[in-house]
Amino acid sequence: MFCFGAVRTDSFEITFTLISRGASVNQACPKKWTAIHAKVGCTDILTLLLQNGGNVLETDEHGVTPMGIAAEYGQAEVLDILIHYGGDVNAQAPNGDSVLYDAAGSGNPDCIELLLQHGANPNIANLSLQLPIHCAAYKGHYLALRMLIPITTRRALRLSGQSPIHAAADGGHVRCMELLVDKDMRKTALYFAVSNGDVTGTQLLLNAGAKTDMDPLQCLLVAVRAWWYKIVRILLASRADVNCYFTEVNDTVFPTALQYCLRDEMMMRLLLNNGYDAEKCFCCPHDSTWCHSSEYTSEKFCDFISVSWLVQFSGRAVRVLLDYVNHVPICSKLKMVLKRHKEWAEISEMLVFLTLHVEH
Repeated sequence: MFCFGAVRTDSFEITFTLISRGASVNQACPKKWTAIHAKVGCTDILTLLLQNGGNVLETDEHGVTPMGIAAEYGQAEVLDILIHYGGDVNAQAPNGDSVLYDAAGSGNPDCIELLLQHGANPNIANLSLQLPIHCAAYKGHYLALRMLIPITTRRALRLSGQSPIHAAADGGHVRCMELLVDKDMRKTALYFAVSNGDVTGTQLLLNAGAKTDMDPLQCLLVAVRAWWYKIVRILLASRADVNCYFTEVNDTVFPTALQYCLRDEMMMRLLLNNGYDAEKCFCCPHDSTWCHSSEYTSEKFCDFISVSWLVQFSGRAVRVLLDYVNHVPICSKLKMVLKRHKEWAEISEMLVFLTLHVEH
């Protein structure tokens, strides 16, 4: 049988040969696992299978897709590949467990962030009325919990009939209990209007004097992450801080908003046209001491953009950023990443132009 007789060998060459000779990529074993299920975790063979017709939406005997398996085991790079080939970030098993629920159970913040960036809904409950936040709290995954608190709605929690703090207590995780008591990121009415995508309510509250910076997770970041352009424009017009930071999950040298729109040039330019500090993205100590030493401990743009599920956007993102800076240094790490992209030739020309412009 192909899925276990071939891919279980972990040999790319054998798998390639069998596929080229007509072996079935989607043949299932008695447990309804296909080769795609079996090779979650082996990225080169997985990609080969997907390139040759592997069905990313196929379910096993428990109704679980390969996405669910990758999320359960905290494999962010595999999730990125499966998403690229059409994986459903909101797929649910027959018991209602969503892919994000499985990721919350693994506790891998990279998996959670990747799913959220591709539209995973944190407010989908399973048949036991458990949300991803309940799963993270019960298992004591502190970082996962920090990510899920500000994006889990009160309505979803109310409908579930269960408090995450009870789940944390049931699991015996005192630190998570403290976080749930102290760190709910939703404070103002404006936050709820923005998080619900309510354009009219957002404008009404701002007209009445609501402040854009009263919530630990600022409203602008919520809107950018949800790709609500109209609300982003309204908030920027009300002088929301485009260069704000949210360090609860990821402490970066560059302002947080860019993290949420690397795939979206339109949103990037909207932020950049409204004063986003693009030069911060090139502040890096790898080759020089251009930065202040206090910034060395924060994550640099070159590190952030180098992760496997974001590196594909690095060329286009840097090309856009260069439209909004004067002369900036490109560190060796970022240069190595950029050289693999089609935009590198144009970026090189722009860097030379910017350097000559400064000299003259």
